[in-house]
Amino acid sequence: MALLQISEPGQSPNPHQRRLAVGIDLGTTHSLVATVRHGVAECLPDAQGRVLLPSVVAYPAGGGRRIGWAALQGADGNDAANTVASAKRLMGRAMADITHRDQLPYALADRPGMVAIVTAQGEKSPVEVSAEILATLRQRAEDTLGDELYGAVITVPAYFDDAQRQATKDAAQLAGLNVLRLINEPTAAAIAYGLDRAAEGVYAVYDLGGGTFDISILRLTQGVFEVIATGGDSALGGDDYDHALAAWIQARTGAHPDSAEARATLLQAARTAKEALSATEKVAIQAEQVGAKAGFDLTRADFEAATAALTERSLAAVRRALADARLAPQDVQGVVMVGGSTRMPQVRRAVAGLFGREPLTNLNPDEVVALGAAVQANQLAGNPAAGGAEDLLLLDVIPLSLGIETMGGLVERIVPRNQTIPTAMAQDFTTYKDGQTALALHVVQGERDLVQDCRSLARFELRGIPPMAAGAARIRVTFSVDADGLLTVSAREQTSGAEAQIDVKPSYGLSDEQIARMLQDSFSTAQADMAARALVEARVEADRMLLATQSALAADGALLSAGERVSIDALMHALRDTAASSPDAAAIDAATEALAKGTEAFAAARMNAGIQKALAGKAVDTL
Repeated sequence: MALLQISEPGQSPNPHQRRLAVGIDLGTTHSLVATVRHGVAECLPDAQGRVLLPSVVAYPAGGGRRIGWAALQGADGNDAANTVASAKRLMGRAMADITHRDQLPYALADRPGMVAIVTAQGEKSPVEVSAEILATLRQRAEDTLGDELYGAVITVPAYFDDAQRQATKDAAQLAGLNVLRLINEPTAAAIAYGLDRAAEGVYAVYDLGGGTFDISILRLTQGVFEVIATGGDSALGGDDYDHALAAWIQARTGAHPDSAEARATLLQAARTAKEALSATEKVAIQAEQVGAKAGFDLTRADFEAATAALTERSLAAVRRALADARLAPQDVQGVVMVGGSTRMPQVRRAVAGLFGREPLTNLNPDEVVALGAAVQANQLAGNPAAGGAEDLLLLDVIPLSLGIETMGGLVERIVPRNQTIPTAMAQDFTTYKDGQTALALHVVQGERDLVQDCRSLARFELRGIPPMAAGAARIRVTFSVDADGLLTVSAREQTSGAEAQIDVKPSYGLSDEQIARMLQDSFSTAQADMAARALVEARVEADRMLLATQSALAADGALLSAGERVSIDALMHALRDTAASSPDAAAIDAATEALAKGTEAFAAARMNAGIQKALAGKAVDTL
C-alpha cells in the first residue's frame, strides 16, 4: 500500500527538511543578509566576521570588479570615478529625476527609462550594480548555510514607487535570487521589534538610512502588523548629512576641491567626522583631509547647526504621517529607531522631543531591517515560525493614491493612499459620446485633483465596445496591487465582455522633489483643487448638455415653432460663451440649468411624439 506524504498548505513537504530562505536589506550605504537558525533571526557574517557589506562596486580600468570592502578604497579617492556607491538612489530613475548629480564622483549617462553610470568598463545600469551586491550576499548565505537558497525577502524604502520596486526585483533576478516578497523597510523593523519585545499597540518606525528616510505608523495586535500610515523622503539620508557637513567645511576653510578624487577625500573626511561626533563633542579636522591650508576643531554643535534643516525635514514627514493616521504624538506607545544614521545624537533628541518619550534602541539599528526580513522569509518559505510567532500576519500599504483620468483632465482615485495591500478595487465608468467603440485609459498616481498635477504611470486602450448611446456602456476598471506593491490595471465592458489589461511597469521613478511635494501639495492646494475640479466638472456637464440638445434638435427640431427654436438657440449660445470664458463654476452651472429648463417643453413634445409613433396603427385591446 502506497503512503501519502501529507503537509500543511505552504509548508515544506518534508517535515524534517527546512527550506533555506533569507532576508536582505539592500541599503544605500551598507547591505546585509540574515536568516532564521534554531528559531532565532541572525545576520550572516563574511569570512572576516563582518555582517555589513558596503553597497559599493568598483569597475577599474584594468578589468574585473571589486565589491564591498574591497571597493571602498576606490571610493575614498584612489579611483572614485569608477567606484559606484549609493546606486540605490539611482534605481528606476531618469536623468531628470537626479537632483544630486553634482555630488556624485562618477558620471551619469542619460538613457531611456533609467540613467546609466559611466565607468572605465563601459556603462553600468544601477540594476546591474545592485545585482552585484545581491549576488555577493547570496553567495555569502549559501556558503554559510551549505546549500542553495529557496528564496529571499528583500526590503525597500516605503516610498519606493512601482519603477523602483520593479528595478529591485530585476536586480534580484539578475543575481539569481527567487524573490518571495518585497517588504517595506520600516515594516521589517517592526516585525523584528514586535517579535523581540512581544509588543502590542501603536508604534512609529523612524528609519533614517544612508540615502532614504521613511516613517511608518503601525498597529501591532496579536501578531498582526498593520501599517496604518506611511511617509518619508526618498532624497534624505545619511549621505545628505555628509554632503551638508562637507559644504560647511568648504565654507569654513575656503577649500575648493577641483577633482573627483579631492571631492571624495573631503566627503570621506566629513563622514568620518560625523561618525566620531556621535560619541564625542569635538574632532580634529586635518588640513590635508579637506584640501585646506590649516586644520581646525569641529564641534558637535557646528555639525548640528550645519544639518539642522535636514533633521527638520524628517520631522515634517513624521507630522504628516501622524496626521494621516489621525493620531497625536502622545498616542504612540513607542518609537523604533532604524538605520545607522539614527545614531546621531541630534536625531534621537529631535525624535524624543516630538513624541515626548525616548526612542527604542534595543536592537542594532543597522541590523534590525534584515532581521525582520529574515523572519518574514522564513514564514513564506513554509518553515516553522521563529519566536513563537505562528500567527504572524503582515498588512502593508501603498504610499500614494492610484486612479485614472476622466473627462476634462480630472483624476478619479480608485485606490486611496495608505490602502492595505494586497488589494483589488474597481469602479464603473461609461462612454461620453454616442457610438463610442473604444476608450483610452490613463493611469495616474498622486493626491491632486487634476491630471496635470499628478504623475503619469501608463496608458492603454479598451477596444471592441458595442456602439451605444452615450452613458449606456458599463466599463469596470479594476486596480490590483500585489503584495510587492506592483500594479495591474484591467478594463472590461460588462455587456460585450471586451477586455484589456496592462501591468504597470513605468520606465522611471518619481523625482526627488515630486515625492516630497505630492502629499504636501494635496494639503496646501486643497481649496484651489476643489475650485479647479468644480470648474472642470461644470464645463464637462455643459458640454454634455450641449451635445444632447444638439442631437435632439437634429432629430426632432421640426417639433418646435420658430420662436421656440430661437429661444433654445440663444440659451445654447449663452452656455457656450459662459463655459468657454467664465472661471466661475456656479455661473456655468446656472447657464446649464437655464438650458435644461428652457428645453423641458421640447423634451415633453419629443416624448409625446415618440409615444404616438409607437402606438400608431395599434388597437387598444392589444396594448
